[in-house]
Amino acid sequence: MPDSTQPRPLIERVAVLIPTYNERDNLPLVVERVRAAVPSADVVVLDDNSPDGTGDIADELAASDDHVQVLHRQGKEGLGAAYLAGFTWALERGYDAVVEMDADGSHRPEHLPSMLEVAADADLVIGSRYVRGGKIVNWPLDRKAISMAGNLYIKVILGMSVNDATAGYRVYRAETLRTIGLDKVESAGYVFQTDLTVRTVRAGLTVVEVPITFVEREIGDSKMDGDVVRESMSRITRWGLAHRRGQLQRLLDREPTWHRL
Repeated sequence: MPDSTQPRPLIERVAVLIPTYNERDNLPLVVERVRAAVPSADVVVLDDNSPDGTGDIADELAASDDHVQVLHRQGKEGLGAAYLAGFTWALERGYDAVVEMDADGSHRPEHLPSMLEVAADADLVIGSRYVRGGKIVNWPLDRKAISMAGNLYIKVILGMSVNDATAGYRVYRAETLRTIGLDKVESAGYVFQTDLTVRTVRAGLTVVEVPITFVEREIGDSKMDGDVVRESMSRITRWGLAHRRGQLQRLLDREPTWHRL
């Protein structure tokens, strides 16, 4: 665990990970905005062998810009698997911080400078929709209600103070990723974000949420569906029940024997 009494190292080298699957129209726009917002950062496209040629577009961007890299993966293995591959790549190359960002434009690159500034004194920075100042643009009311209810459920059942544990716009310090045990992460889908949030909180690290404006994609189709939500909630419920059983057992272990008579 990082020593909280010592100043955190400066963040100088930043890798912005952008997973892609069929995002050929969105990717050039997002990369251009990231490069404008944080010119010193490196963009790493994690393409899951997109059949629409997104990987080829990524290669063209990399050929014209030394700050763009591409990791070609064999196929669609899930968001978590893509990010884990990107984390490993970035840690091996000595980056100080690693950013998660969607390829569809919903995460505004213009928020990134302020998120990196906050990361100077945090282990994980979450771009949050559900703190004061956070907004969601162009979501139907039912989808927003499901997301808010899901995050409230996660907050209660897992006993965390994080308001937007499912958020996908994040800055991790490299030492945070080393501390939370990436080799033990098995989550592959969208529940991956909650999984890493829990691991960071349980490790006693500092999580800070900053408000962002989340904008629903304008190009292409969302990859979120009911099956994804149900699978995520099922797994989170199992984690929550295990957490509560652990709490109860610790209370029983501390209780004097005569209280149980």
